[in-house]
Amino acid sequence: MEYIVVDFEWNQSPYGKGTGNKRLPFEIIEIGAIKLDENRQYVESFSEIIRPRVYKKLHHMTRELTGITQEELDGGEQFSHVLVDFMLWCGDDFMFCTWGNTDLIELQRNMKYYHLDDLLPGPLKYYNVQKLFRILHDPMERRSCALETAVDYFGFEKNDSFHRAVNDAEYTAKIFAAMDMERLQRLYSVDYYQNPQTKADEIHLDYDNYSKYISREFDTKEEAMADKEVRTTRCYVCGRAAVKKVHWFLGRNKCYYCLAYCKTHGLIRGKIRFKKTDDDRIFVVKTIRLISEEEAALIREMKKEVVDKRREKRHKGSAPEPGDE
Repeated sequence: MEYIVVDFEWNQSPYGKGTGNKRLPFEIIEIGAIKLDENRQYVESFSEIIRPRVYKKLHHMTRELTGITQEELDGGEQFSHVLVDFMLWCGDDFMFCTWGNTDLIELQRNMKYYHLDDLLPGPLKYYNVQKLFRILHDPMERRSCALETAVDYFGFEKNDSFHRAVNDAEYTAKIFAAMDMERLQRLYSVDYYQNPQTKADEIHLDYDNYSKYISREFDTKEEAMADKEVRTTRCYVCGRAAVKKVHWFLGRNKCYYCLAYCKTHGLIRGKIRFKKTDDDRIFVVKTIRLISEEEAALIREMKKEVVDKRREKRHKGSAPEPGDE
């Protein structure tokens, strides 16, 4: 298997908020990629400018960030032509690597817009090199880390400018190649822009310290929460169903939480996030993680806050208005 380390630059509406195409808020204007062999050694590169069809005028922020000129943009190739060439260049057995989790979303959204999404069936398994760097090398564990920060960490020479697709792909490839493969190979990510469509396609992933479940689509959150698989809290270590101590409730950050207990492995936190599709349907991303008693106390406290707020709201709603007594 080969690794395709990819980076995209994209343009957006230059006319301000609310003027963009909702189906294509960001239009890819440059594809840059580095191909690595199974030993993460350099094979070859891919670099193409794309002539946009939706946002033909270059946004000033895109121009300042990338250095791409309007003349370069006007002389680019059509997206469909470049995309087909790119997919042929990738080959038959490869895995994407990216810096961050947005590149593959925008690639698939652009492909869907141009009716080319059948060339890359998902969900996509990939390596998020930014996430890997944070886990393996960043003592501050920042959720977001600039590519240049990681380049400096490894002491790589900065001969090329950042924010051009093939340059960023090359820097990312060097970082990926410098990491311990034995440690990172189980830390892959899954992009679920193309989410499961049937129960048989639902995704169950087990990592070293947590598990993840990606559901099929539902019409409403209520329908999703009524589903047995969505509500289940199995221990990802032994596979047994854990006993609920705190049932699912809507907590902070618009997420649902629960607290459960495995007789063998202890306390478990369940967390559910709802994701929207382009067609306004929803699907569930559920994570199950072993936690400490201190972390369990935070879940109980969050639940208490929710209950107290509901009680306060009901009390205010039933209180007599001034002058009614």
